[in-house]
Amino acid sequence: MQISHHHTSIKTADIFRAIAFYEALGFEVTERFSAGITLACWMHGAGTNLELMQVPEPKNIADPFRDEHYVGYYHLSFRVENLEQFLQELVNKVGKLKLLLSPRSQAIGDRTYQVSFIADPDGLPIELIEIKE
Repeated sequence: MQISHHHTSIKTADIFRAIAFYEALGFEVTERFSAGITLACWMHGAGTNLELMQVPEPKNIADPFRDEHYVGYYHLSFRVENLEQFLQELVNKVGKLKLLLSPRSQAIGDRTYQVSFIADPDGLPIELIEIKE
C-alpha cells in the first residue's frame, strides 16, 4: 500500500489576506469552494497543495513557535535557492513580514543550512531553508 501527500489544511481568520500571502510565496489558487458555512480554496505551489479555510469566529491559540510545551503541527518548511534574496522579494510583495527567527546557519548531519522563520498572516510559522553545503 502506498500513500502520497495531497494537501495541508490551514484555518485562517481572513481568507483573502491569506491567499495574498501564499500567492506571494508562489502558490496559486486552483479551486474555490465553500465548506459548510465558510469560504475555502485549494492552492498549489512548491510541489504541494494547501487548503485555506476561513474561520467565521476565530480564536487565538497558543504560539507554536515560542511555546516550548506546544504539541502538534509546528510549521511548514519551504526550500529556497537564496534565503536573503527570497526574504527581500517577499517584503517587496507583501510589505512588512513578521520575522520569528532571523536568518542563521544551522548544521544538520553533514550539511549546513541557512534557515529563517516568518509568520503567515495568522501567525503560523513558516520555515524558509537554503542548503549551503
